[in-house]
Amino acid sequence: MMDKENNDHEVEWLEAQKVETSVDLLAAAKQQLLFLAAVDRNRWLYDGPALETAIYRYNACWLPLLAKHSLSEGPLVPPLDCEWIWHCHRLNPVRYKSDCEQFYGRLLDVSGVVSSVNGNCKLKTEDLWKRLYPEEPYDLDVDKVVSEKSPDLEKCTKYDLVSAVKRQNSFYYQVSRSYVSNDVFLREAVARYKGFLYLIKKNRERSLKRFCVPTYDVDLIWHTHQLHPVAYCNDLDKHIGKVLEHDDTDSDRGKGKKLDTGFSNTTAQWEETFGRRYWKAGAMYRGSTPAPVTTSPYVSDVLDKEPTVKEEFESLIQVPDVEVVEALLEIIEVRNIPDGHKGKLSVVFSKTQPDSLFDAERRLTILSEAGEKQVAFFQCEPTGELRFQLVSSSPSKIPVSREPKSLGFASLSLKEFFSSAITHLSVEKWLEVMPSKGSKTDPKPISLRVAVSFTPPTRCPSVLHMVQSRPSCKGSCFFPIIRKSRHAKSSTHVVDETQTEVISLQMRDGATLKGDQTAQRQVIGVMDSGETRVLAEYTGTFWSLLDSKWSLRQTDVNTPLYELLGTRMVKIFSGRKLDYEPKHCANRRSDEDFMTLVEFSTQHPYGKAVALLDLKFGSIEAEENWLVLPGIVSAFILNTLVKKGGSNGFDTTTKVAQQESLKSNGLKEVSKETKLVAAVENKVEANTANGKTAAAVIAPEKGSGCGGGGCSGECGNMVKAAIASGCGSSCSGEYGEMMKATNASGCGSGCSGECGDMIKAAKASGCGGGGCSGECGDMVRAARASGCGGACSGECGDMVKAANASGCGGGCSGECGDMVKATKASSCGGGCSGECGDMVKAA
Repeated sequence: MMDKENNDHEVEWLEAQKVETSVDLLAAAKQQLLFLAAVDRNRWLYDGPALETAIYRYNACWLPLLAKHSLSEGPLVPPLDCEWIWHCHRLNPVRYKSDCEQFYGRLLDVSGVVSSVNGNCKLKTEDLWKRLYPEEPYDLDVDKVVSEKSPDLEKCTKYDLVSAVKRQNSFYYQVSRSYVSNDVFLREAVARYKGFLYLIKKNRERSLKRFCVPTYDVDLIWHTHQLHPVAYCNDLDKHIGKVLEHDDTDSDRGKGKKLDTGFSNTTAQWEETFGRRYWKAGAMYRGSTPAPVTTSPYVSDVLDKEPTVKEEFESLIQVPDVEVVEALLEIIEVRNIPDGHKGKLSVVFSKTQPDSLFDAERRLTILSEAGEKQVAFFQCEPTGELRFQLVSSSPSKIPVSREPKSLGFASLSLKEFFSSAITHLSVEKWLEVMPSKGSKTDPKPISLRVAVSFTPPTRCPSVLHMVQSRPSCKGSCFFPIIRKSRHAKSSTHVVDETQTEVISLQMRDGATLKGDQTAQRQVIGVMDSGETRVLAEYTGTFWSLLDSKWSLRQTDVNTPLYELLGTRMVKIFSGRKLDYEPKHCANRRSDEDFMTLVEFSTQHPYGKAVALLDLKFGSIEAEENWLVLPGIVSAFILNTLVKKGGSNGFDTTTKVAQQESLKSNGLKEVSKETKLVAAVENKVEANTANGKTAAAVIAPEKGSGCGGGGCSGECGNMVKAAIASGCGSSCSGEYGEMMKATNASGCGSGCSGECGDMIKAAKASGCGGGGCSGECGDMVRAARASGCGGACSGECGDMVKAANASGCGGGCSGECGDMVKATKASSCGGGCSGECGDMVKAA
C-alpha cells in the first residue's frame, strides 16, 4: 500500500515536470538578481520625487519607444529608472497585458531589449531617445529631479505603480543571499515552480478556489517568468488555460490571515500531491527588511581603490576557513514499530562528528505520530553524518522520571550532497533503524522517513572572542588549553570558535609625542611563536593600524561613531544594524552593548554589514577575511576605550565630544572589566568537568528558536546565535529576533506573535515546532539547551545557564519548567499538562 502511494506521488511529480516554459528560467533568474542588486544601489527609485519622475518617463517615453521599435534596428537598452518601473508593471501580468493592448494594440515584450545592467552598448538607444525626446535626458539626473511632470498623458496606465514599486522594494532582501544564484539551488527552484503551477492547474480542473502561496525560491522563478510577458501568457494559457494573476497585495502574515492560511493550505496540498516537503532551506521568509544606516549613499575616493595584495600582517594570524550550510529537517513517519508498543515516539538528532557550528542534540516529533508539522532549522559544516536516535517516552500515566528508551539509530551521510560536485540539495528517504545494543531484534526492521534540505555551502563568518587574563595568575587563569602565560603584564587572548588562541594583545605606553607630555599608546600583538609586533599606534588624533595600512579615527558626528579606513571604507555604528538588526521582539540585551562595522563601496553604497562587535562580552564576528586582523585590533581598541570612558585613546580636544557621544549611546554602561574576569573564572570552574574553556561560555553561539509548526506566542529573540532559526511555518506571532544569526531562517509563512528570547545561547533550541501559544521561553546564556520540542501551549520555561539541557520534548500545556545550571538535564519528554518542574544544578 505504501509503495503504491509513493509511486502515485512520483507519477504526479513527473507529470508536473512536463510543464514547459519557453524561457531559460535559470539564466533569466540570475539576470533578475543582478538587476535587483543594481536597483538596490540606487534607492532613490524606491520612493519620492525621483520615483514619480521615473513613472512619468516610463509612460511618456519608454513604452512609446518600445512600441515603435523594430527588431531589425538592433537591441534597445532602457534607462535604469524606466526598466525598474517596467519590471514592477510586468509583475502584474494581467494588468500589464490589458494596458498594452489598450494603448498599443499588442502586448509589448522583452524581445529585442537588453537590460541596462548587462554592460551592453546603449549608444544607439540614446541616439533614438534624443531624436524622439530632445527635452528629456536619457539618463535621469536625480539631482535635477523636479515634481512638475504632468500625469495627464494620453497613454498612461491607471495602475498604481507607486504602490507596486513599494511592494517590490522588500523582495530583493528575501532573495539576496549569495547561494540563491547557485545553479543547483536554481534548478531545484525551477522544478518546484513547475510543481507550483501543476497544483494550480489541478485546482482549476476541480473548480477549487485556493490561494496558493509560494516559497521564496518558487517566487523568484515565478517573477522571472512574468518578466517575459509574451512567453508567460502563452505558457500559462497552454498549461493552465488562463494567464495566472500574481497577487502581491497581501503582506499581513498574521495567524488566520489570507497569507498564513494560504501558505498552510499550499503546504498541505503540495505534500499530499507529491509526497515531498514544501518547506526548503534557504527559501523561507527572512523577516522584514532591516532599517538602513543612511538614506543617501556615501561617496569617497576609497571606493575606487582595489585591495592591495596580501600583506605580511595578514599571515600573522591563522583563522580557519569554515564552510556553513543551512539545513531544514523534518521527520515524516515511522513504520514497523513492534506490536504492543505504548510509548510516545520522537527522534533525537545530532552529528556523528560534531563540528564547530553544530554539536548539540535536538529533539523532533514525528509527523505521523504527533499529527502536526515540526521542523528544525540549523546550521552545520557540510561534513560527516546526521545521526537519528528513535526514542520512546513513557505514557503520561507512568512517572516522568522513567528515562526514554532508545529503539535504535539511523544515519544520513552528507557526502551525497556535498561531494566534489553538488547535484541536489534535498532528499526524502526511508532510513533503516539499527537496534540499540541489547535490544530485541525484530524480523521487520524499524524505518524512519526523513526529509532534509540544505543550502549550498558558503563561507562561515569568523567569530573571535577576547578574554582578559590577570598578571597575578600562574599560567592562564581562564584557558586550560593555553599552555602558559606569555606575559607578566595583563593580556587579552583572542580565541576562535574551537577555543584555539590566534593572537594575544596588550595595550601599552610608547614613546612620548613631541611637545606633549602624554605617552603614546600602542597595541602590541604576541604571536604563537612569542614574536611581538606593533599592530597599532596612537598618533595624537587617530590610531594608525598595521604599518599605516589602516586608520581608526573618531568622527565628528554621533552616527557613525568611528571610521576604519584603508583599502576599504568601514564606518562603525553604535548598536546592531542591517543584517544584525534585531527583529520584532523586545530585546533582553541592550543594543548599546554592540557596534556594527559597515563597509561602503560601489557595490554597497548604502552599506554592507561586515562585522559585529559585542562590547560587553568581548567578541567580534567578521564576515570577510580581509577584515579579520584590522577588525580584531579595532575591536580591542574600542573595547578598551569604552571601558575607560574614552580616555587615553583619542586627542584630548575630542575627548569631551567622544564621551558625550558614548554617553548618548549608553556605551559607558557596559560591565566593568573586573566583572567580566570574575564571570570567566566562575564559568571555567563550573564547566571544568565538561572540558569547556572560558571562551565557550563567554560568547556562545549556535541557538535556534521555533523550528516549525505554528508558534502562536513568542518564538524567540536570538542574540549572537549562529545556528539560529525562527518559526519554520505559520508562526502566528512575530517570527522572532535573530541577532547575529548567520543565514538564519524565519517563518516560511506568517508569524503573528513573538517567538521568544535567546540571549547568548550556545547551541540552544527554543520551540522546536508544534504550536507554541504562549512564550517559548527565555534562554539566557544557555549552553546546548533545548526549549519546547513540540506544542507548548503555555510557557516553555526559562533556561538560564543550562548546559546540555532539554526543555519540553512534546506538548507542554502548562509551563515546562526552569532549568538553572542544569548539566545534561532533560525536562518533559512527552505531554506535560502542568508544570514540568524546576531543575536546579541537576546532573
